[in-house]
Amino acid sequence: MIASASNPTLSSATLIDPQALMSIRSLELRARAVVEGFWTGLHRSPYHGFSVEFTEYRQYSPGDDPRYLDWRVFARSDRYFIKKYEDETNLRCHLLADQSRSMEFGTRGFTKAHYAATLAATLAYFLHLQGDAVGLLTFDEQVRDYLPARHRKGHLRHLMLALEQPAGGRATDLNAPLERITTLIRKRGLVALISDFLAPLDRLERNLIALTAGGHEMNVFHVLDPAELNLGVEQPALFEDVESAGTLYIDPAAARGGYVTKLEAHCHALRATCRKLGIGYHLLSTAQPLEVALFEFMQERMRRGRQFRRAGNPAGGAA
Repeated sequence: MIASASNPTLSSATLIDPQALMSIRSLELRARAVVEGFWTGLHRSPYHGFSVEFTEYRQYSPGDDPRYLDWRVFARSDRYFIKKYEDETNLRCHLLADQSRSMEFGTRGFTKAHYAATLAATLAYFLHLQGDAVGLLTFDEQVRDYLPARHRKGHLRHLMLALEQPAGGRATDLNAPLERITTLIRKRGLVALISDFLAPLDRLERNLIALTAGGHEMNVFHVLDPAELNLGVEQPALFEDVESAGTLYIDPAAARGGYVTKLEAHCHALRATCRKLGIGYHLLSTAQPLEVALFEFMQERMRRGRQFRRAGNPAGGAA
């Protein structure tokens, strides 16, 4: 089981090993597998009320109008629930996905880019099933693709196609996508930033402040390969920077201590910035099942206890 001291659990029996997950060629099928496994694991736990509270459902009681039963939830849980205030609980979410060349690193048979794209696709698929509007902005050293938040037929497929684009660019610029998204979205909602954050953080806080000051709820997903977390290389070797093409000879035994110290300081600085601004921070190893990331995302949203309303037609709307 995956749990914290005071929070519900997710059944570990349903978690999909990332290596097995990445063997599925279709990004949309990978996302669907994670979401379905997540629902199964959550409903196997004794804390059914967790998912119910998050999605604004309540259990069906005799006398309730059966027209408002949610049959999708029934299919997943074999229990009857009614969704409350659907026109008020729909969320607007924008996913910011790093597609820079540093994301092409990976030691587990797949790259950080594949893992991050699958995470973004999973969040998009999960929110789409709930009737929420989802948008996407991809970036490297500049903004690559932007799709405004929509909940329309075919929109999810466009998101998947954008996420399937190969990583590229010469560098990672965390500021360009944040500055762009700040100018694009006017109505408050949720912003999820997915990156390895292997870039200077000096201007990051200012741009995050601009989003949080606008009333947006933010989650940061910090994706790293296990070898990056502990310099998991045993033999001295010549390493090449995938973005600058520069090379450096490294003896892991001699460099590991200093490397880990600097990486921990970098992660601590990012985590401290997020905590200061009330932003959810999630450090993810690519060895970690994606159901866990989705679980943490839901926990963070429940902890905040915030609801975002969308004006107009629940089926869509402008950014």
